[in-house]
Amino acid sequence: MQERNDIGSFDAILDEKYGKIGTPERNEFHREAYTYCVGQMICDARKQEKMTQAELAEKVGTNKTYISRIEKGIIEPGVGLFFRIIDALGLKVEIVKPIL
Repeated sequence: MQERNDIGSFDAILDEKYGKIGTPERNEFHREAYTYCVGQMICDARKQEKMTQAELAEKVGTNKTYISRIEKGIIEPGVGLFFRIIDALGLKVEIVKPIL
């Protein structure tokens, strides 16, 4: 088996591009990545339910454009809207205390 020298630490790549953990740049990257992932989960769940953005928007009391912006990771929904979206898609949120 051949050893690969081109594999590095992903943290080192993020450190170089966005700064060390705790820096404003790294925190902003983390927030944007989180928003994008939440949007993708909502989009995937909506498609699995065979629901359009307009249908989801109507169920949760907003408009299609707002749902689109959430799914693209451009904006983060507020807590109330997030829970309405989760409910409309037949999902559940579980809040648990991590085991240390």
